[in-house]
Amino acid sequence: MRKRKLLRKILSGSKNIRFSEAVSCAEMFGFSLQRIRGSHHIFGHPDVSDLVNLQNVKGKAKPYQIKQLLDIIERYNLQLEE
Repeated sequence: MRKRKLLRKILSGSKNIRFSEAVSCAEMFGFSLQRIRGSHHIFGHPDVSDLVNLQNVKGKAKPYQIKQLLDIIERYNLQLEE
């Protein structure tokens, strides 16, 4: 899925976001996988002190974790990497 289309889907508030789409969104904004602990995939960003936690539950991402990712993106005014 193209970056802009994926971002529109996530911003629309859809509850059916695939885990792979959530990971792609985090990576589009400069986050990279730091570590995996069980089902928790922890992402970090060089300019952000907060970590992003995403869990893969039957191929879907948890909606509250998507919201947390979007809040961090907005709070730190991160830009989409091309």
